[in-house]
Amino acid sequence: MNENLRRIPSVSDILKKLNHLNKFDDKYLSFLIKKEISKIRKKAIEANLDLDKHQIISDVVSKVINSIDCSSKYTINGTGVVLHTGLGRAPIGRKILENVFNQLSTYSNLEFDLNNGKRGNRQTHTEKLISYITGSDSALVVNNNAASVHLAVNEFAQGKEVIISRGQLVEIGGSFRIPEMIEKSGAKLVEVGTTNRTHLYDYENAINENTGLLLWVHTSNYIIKGFTSSPDISDIVSLGKKFNLPTMVDLGCGEIIDLSNEGLKTNFVVSKIVQKRPKIITFSGDKLLGGPQSGIIVGDMEAVNRMKKNSLARVVRPDKFTIILLEQILRTYLVKDLFKENLTLFLLTRNRSNIKKIAENIFSQIDSNIKKLLSIEIVDTMVETGSGTLPEEKIESVALRFNTNKIRPDSLSRAFRNSSTAIVGYISNDKYYIDLKAVLPSQENELIIAINNFNFP
Repeated sequence: MNENLRRIPSVSDILKKLNHLNKFDDKYLSFLIKKEISKIRKKAIEANLDLDKHQIISDVVSKVINSIDCSSKYTINGTGVVLHTGLGRAPIGRKILENVFNQLSTYSNLEFDLNNGKRGNRQTHTEKLISYITGSDSALVVNNNAASVHLAVNEFAQGKEVIISRGQLVEIGGSFRIPEMIEKSGAKLVEVGTTNRTHLYDYENAINENTGLLLWVHTSNYIIKGFTSSPDISDIVSLGKKFNLPTMVDLGCGEIIDLSNEGLKTNFVVSKIVQKRPKIITFSGDKLLGGPQSGIIVGDMEAVNRMKKNSLARVVRPDKFTIILLEQILRTYLVKDLFKENLTLFLLTRNRSNIKKIAENIFSQIDSNIKKLLSIEIVDTMVETGSGTLPEEKIESVALRFNTNKIRPDSLSRAFRNSSTAIVGYISNDKYYIDLKAVLPSQENELIIAINNFNFP
């Protein structure tokens, strides 16, 4: 065994093979090499493997090179899901990024009042815009919508009870559960009604001297159908006023204005819910709004001001990147060409005929041998919005379908994910698809090149 382990090369031996990576510190490269050597030594002892010095050097060099590559990579979204959580949700348009490049790369007046030369407040860059667009009295931005819920419940119900319908005790991606969030906020959860039917009297019967908040939650990525019933938000608000209790509405998806004319129907538009006058409304900034990851709180001036003073507001405060990008996204709602300026809405509202023209253009530029080899064709598809925003709605789209029997769909998927430009498609009915709904106009040529350069695994 000792003789076998002596075949493991030294760190310096392997380091010599990495001299082309001289921009990286030797200490870092040595750290990576030692980690790999340690794994090899452990495996050799446990499995009694015969070691080959040259093979070890080759393997370790390969793994070190892979390790120093950036983990986050530029990706073409071929899933058809515009708000794909795994791929970063709402994309930000290049024009907006160019507009804010100087602010992001140097200094900005994030918390500095240029008029009086004194310290300012980062919320001023977004508060008036949000209030104008939604019609709310005031607004507060935090770093995500879970933080919005946590902050609001903590402010209004810490040490008290929060009343919520059993049918709204949701769990969304990443094991985020409303019941656990309420408890972590320092409040006690009180469930009322049943999974499928909750009445206003269920809320009223649960109210007592220790009630702190009435909570209504959008169920996000699931729908209960059939024999169902739930009170309107306005009725819950009225009940809250009767007992001098605040009502909070967590909308999640954040359709900030009515997009039904564009085929996007959530039934819960922020600006319309504001008119029902709940004390607090929370929603995401990186879903239908089309912005960076953020949570947005709107509502009654007094209620929002209370949350601003809560010490948790500092804990969940957004950074300058979020504030600067969100301000630019909000400004797209002030212009006539909203659906051109806001990349997320542009992608979501592109109709099938438009996408089919794009598909035909891409298809016409794919090498005929590749078309034949992979048996590519254009097909109509139905896709989801993503991030739990429109659980019942399917959106028309178009995809390139790969019908080849010469290569398995999972092998095709792996090959495109690992190509020079990573492409993430999907497999359905044992066929591989690259859907064009979420492929940006600037990525169409890259997609053509990637397909034409396809290497048979």
